[in-house]
Amino acid sequence: MFLETLKRLVADPPPAMAFEISEAGVAAARVGSRTGVEFRPLKPGTLAVSPLKENVIDEDDFGQAVRSLAEKLAARKRNDVALILPDYCARLMVLDFDSFPSDPKEQASLLRFRLKRSVPFDVESAAVGYWAQPGPGKRVDVAVAVAPLEILARYEAPFRAAGLNPGFVTTSGLAALELAPDGEMSVIAKIAGRTLSVLALHKGTLKVARCLEIASAGFDDITAVLAPTFVYVEDNLGALPDKLYLCGLGSRTDEAARHFAGELSVEVEPLRSPLAVPGEHDAGLLGYLHSIAKSN
Repeated sequence: MFLETLKRLVADPPPAMAFEISEAGVAAARVGSRTGVEFRPLKPGTLAVSPLKENVIDEDDFGQAVRSLAEKLAARKRNDVALILPDYCARLMVLDFDSFPSDPKEQASLLRFRLKRSVPFDVESAAVGYWAQPGPGKRVDVAVAVAPLEILARYEAPFRAAGLNPGFVTTSGLAALELAPDGEMSVIAKIAGRTLSVLALHKGTLKVARCLEIASAGFDDITAVLAPTFVYVEDNLGALPDKLYLCGLGSRTDEAARHFAGELSVEVEPLRSPLAVPGEHDAGLLGYLHSIAKSN
């Protein structure tokens, strides 16, 4: 399954290594080790992240980065890995249902039916992962990630060529949710290049998931996405977000916090991890590692 709730990791043995992929490079860490995150940059143009077209442009450069990290972090007698993909290679969303079937086959069929009206590619030839979040009564909010199988296969290919098995696959923003503190209503704004992921949480339930390309990573372009998101949250959930968490803005984080606090009238903090400062290329990896640490 393309997306699974990280809670499942409490019951399942975690993979030996975890990798996060971005256009800038590949970040990796050995799961359960005290060693830090390793990073191998990619040449400009090696990857072109998109949910609609080929993402891997330079297979050799991508494969070399994967092999280099795999050789350095290899765990004896284990080849299972977690693979964290760029948010924008998939379509992320939250679908609401007045009732949701309990049978997995019925769930998958219903989701694919709904997705046909929501994604610009063939759902029948796509990987669909989902996380059902029960609400009041029979209402269920289902977090969904869907990506063409061909795109997913090309990301997995260099890992399989290196003798690794990507048994757990998710996206960066979804993995980074593990870093969000508990609260009433919060929004995560995560920048990676010119891609902005916006994730809204209400009492631990994912309510909004968006990922889109923006003209630039300038504050005005980010505000142009966040402002209507805040309005949507207030209109549909009855309250404005009380906290905005920023990720991927690097040295501009403090300036950005002041800007968005003024523009959106919200308390702003950087997204934090006990392992390192989450950035635009490793926030998902740090969130994944944090989830493993909490479950052990």
